[in-house]
Amino acid sequence: MSTQPYAIFSPENRCTSVVFASPHSGRNYASEFVERSILDAHTIRSSEDAFVDQLFAAAPSHGAPLVAACAPRAFLDLNRAHGELDPALIEGVRKIGHNPRVASGLGVIPRVVANGRAIYSGKMTQAEAEQRIAKYWHPYHAALQTLLDEARAQYGEAILIDCHSMPHEAVVGLTNGRIRRPEIVLGDRFGAAADVEIVDQIEAIFVEADFVVWRNAPFAGAYVTQHYGRPNRNQHAIQIEIDRSLYMDEAQIVASADFESFRTRLNAVIGKIAAIGVAGHQSLAAE
Repeated sequence: MSTQPYAIFSPENRCTSVVFASPHSGRNYASEFVERSILDAHTIRSSEDAFVDQLFAAAPSHGAPLVAACAPRAFLDLNRAHGELDPALIEGVRKIGHNPRVASGLGVIPRVVANGRAIYSGKMTQAEAEQRIAKYWHPYHAALQTLLDEARAQYGEAILIDCHSMPHEAVVGLTNGRIRRPEIVLGDRFGAAADVEIVDQIEAIFVEADFVVWRNAPFAGAYVTQHYGRPNRNQHAIQIEIDRSLYMDEAQIVASADFESFRTRLNAVIGKIAAIGVAGHQSLAAE
């Protein structure tokens, strides 16, 4: 596995307060990790947000940085708090309260991948878990916070766009025939993580591009939006979930024939989201 916990793709001219991040698209699967798992090399990728970093790769061309994880989600989940340790997986960890994510095997060191399939046959030491967190979790989040701090210092605000994908099966049963199922889900922790005006603008951009958009259902955002969304400090966090069936074959984990046309369509959306930060700065400059 690459020793690099993340990669930052920086614009030649950073001209917006918007920062894009992809914490679940990492695909550097170390051979020793795959060999240790009871899953095969294909199944272990089932919880990966495959291609999301590529979908948002145009962000720097619109003046916004993109930070992307290198380590895969099955190895370490960057959208969990570093203290969300699973006692069913990690030796010496005591259960403290009830955390539904940890209980389901989806702590910071996941015990399962999609559909509850176990990754390991036994437990790991707490020292190993802490080593993963120190090597991958802390550097990624330090880099992300630095990008947000730079945006706030330069523009007076920071807007984090946390980029994810969702399985088609997660949305297929969400319509009763009268309401179209979502293609995009925006999560802002029900208004706690971002100013409603910013979320309104992002929703309008997707709708204008002919996407069906829902808010906070079935995904409202997890650790990243909860931790970084601080509207009272002019730091906003919005999670974007995209239906994987729009651009990939989920079973094979390969790009579909529609991938490039979808990426072109999304590129226009990325540019307009980045422009939200630019427009806000122009307003501040005029005041």
